[in-house]
Amino acid sequence: MLRTRLTNANIVTMDPDHPVAHDLGIWRGRIVGLDDAVTSLPAREVIDLQGATVLPGFIDSHVHLAWTGLKASTPSVAPCTRVEDVLAVVADAVSRQSSAGAWVDVAGYDQRALGRHLTAAELDKVSHGRKVFLMHDSGHGCVVNSAVLDLLPAEVPHQDGFLAESAMTAARQLRLPYSQTELADAIERAGRVCLTEGVTACAEAGIGGGLLGHSPVELGAYQLLRDQGRLPLRVQLMAAGDTLRPVASHDSDGIPRALDLGLRTGFGDDWLSMGALKIYTDGGMMARTAALTSPYHGMEHTGQFQDDPERIADTIVDGHLAGWQLAVHAIGDRAADLALDALARAQRQRPRPGARHRIEHAGLIRPDQLPRLAQLGAAAVIQPNFLRYFGDDYASIMGEDRAPWLYRGRGFLDHGITLVGSSDRPVTDGSPLRAVQFMVERASESGQVIGPDEGITVDEALRSYTVGGAYACHWDDSAGTLTPGKRADLVVLGDDPRRVSTSRIGDIEVVSTFVDGRETEASAR
Repeated sequence: MLRTRLTNANIVTMDPDHPVAHDLGIWRGRIVGLDDAVTSLPAREVIDLQGATVLPGFIDSHVHLAWTGLKASTPSVAPCTRVEDVLAVVADAVSRQSSAGAWVDVAGYDQRALGRHLTAAELDKVSHGRKVFLMHDSGHGCVVNSAVLDLLPAEVPHQDGFLAESAMTAARQLRLPYSQTELADAIERAGRVCLTEGVTACAEAGIGGGLLGHSPVELGAYQLLRDQGRLPLRVQLMAAGDTLRPVASHDSDGIPRALDLGLRTGFGDDWLSMGALKIYTDGGMMARTAALTSPYHGMEHTGQFQDDPERIADTIVDGHLAGWQLAVHAIGDRAADLALDALARAQRQRPRPGARHRIEHAGLIRPDQLPRLAQLGAAAVIQPNFLRYFGDDYASIMGEDRAPWLYRGRGFLDHGITLVGSSDRPVTDGSPLRAVQFMVERASESGQVIGPDEGITVDEALRSYTVGGAYACHWDDSAGTLTPGKRADLVVLGDDPRRVSTSRIGDIEVVSTFVDGRETEASAR
């Protein structure tokens, strides 16, 4: 007997051997058959979907769940466009913190809305002795007041209180990490939002260290949720590159640096597992710190690396030698050069053709870099909604010659590069359907078309959030398609993205989301 049979549905399996079905059977969290194989079988529950469309659950391959959940409960200065309005929000947040000398967190900061960065002196006027930390929406910088600057080593660079990249990390390290309970609650809150968007699995992009790690024991918060039955969706965790440390091991092991106990990619179960090693090369375009080969249009700088390039390259090589899948953050084309050179060096030292290394963001990839990326077999994990919401700005700072290279689609696919969709939530909207719409139209919210030759088909865009995501996370044996034997993780939509007008894809209703064969509470009808 089946536990559940979905019937009278338009089931888009993403499996070329059985591309469309009408019935789907579920037993013990797995798909056991389609159409005639299950239609006559008894089931404890039969759900008539009345023609609704079913797709494999979306996989968001690059997220920050803890940051997303914490940001949702943090005072925000968005969408303030005047300095005095920002300071009013900060003043209100300060007034709610009764402890003198305490930290006051404020989210939603973006200098583009103001036309310039805030300064420490301006924050001092409203901070009343508290330590103010105003987080940039990109995650690549912050503005702090003098109370924080006074605690930083003199060599930490800043621009009148604006701290970028590793300088921001230095400020964050001044603080006691978040507690396990705080992190678990934030992760659960963010995960439930993912379910409402049809996301059934995700890859958390860097825990335990780096720019956006929240605790040196961050994995424990996810395990706490798993133990308590509160983990809303399947999560793969990327360890921050700076969590590796030198280890004593046999030369034959070839492991120069590792996590304690030798943990690496693949450890865990279907719900919670260790994924790639996250290594940052550069910053981000919002903060103007992505590393470019030529200056930002209208500016005199080319962004920055996170560290000495040779040290970054050595970390990439050591991670590869230690058996990790690598997720290398590279937004600018200069950063991509560094990443590709290091990956090629690593593969020469120890060939691992099945490693499935990833370039996270791949935001500006020159034409000459595409064949190199393909040769290395690395996946491009992009964030289409960056251009949907920030595309006008990004195109402007790249100039007309480079704008067509931004967050490519067709260029990757035509070179045989695995294209993987993701959100980088909470940097921007997490909706896979809105991202799919952009990947086809290549149009920003204003209607500006950015790199029209990089547009792809609806089916190709859907594959990037299903088949592509499963491949990038080494889940292709259990997820990505609605195939017998795979997990019963699926999303029910109010319409078929392949049949509606492209302009309507982003507004299709997510009717319900199933994880492990069960309709989730966050999406229950």
